[in-house]
Amino acid sequence: MAEIRSPIPGIFYRRPSPDEDEFVQEGDAVEAGAVIGLVEVMKQFHDVVAEEAGTVGSFQVESEGMVDAGQTIVTVE
Repeated sequence: MAEIRSPIPGIFYRRPSPDEDEFVQEGDAVEAGAVIGLVEVMKQFHDVVAEEAGTVGSFQVESEGMVDAGQTIVTVE
């Protein structure tokens, strides 16, 4: 099992915008490099990407929740 961690501190978003679907959901297959969410700090958005292919496990952070740099956001099996 791998962990996808936040690259920076900020607010984590599971959607690209409020009116769009989530990037991924638990149980989805992801490829290496796939965007699974965004972290926003000072109106700048940074992609959070899967480093390896696998199946999305459980999210450890709620959408629009605060994250610290290095904090686990989601597991990938």
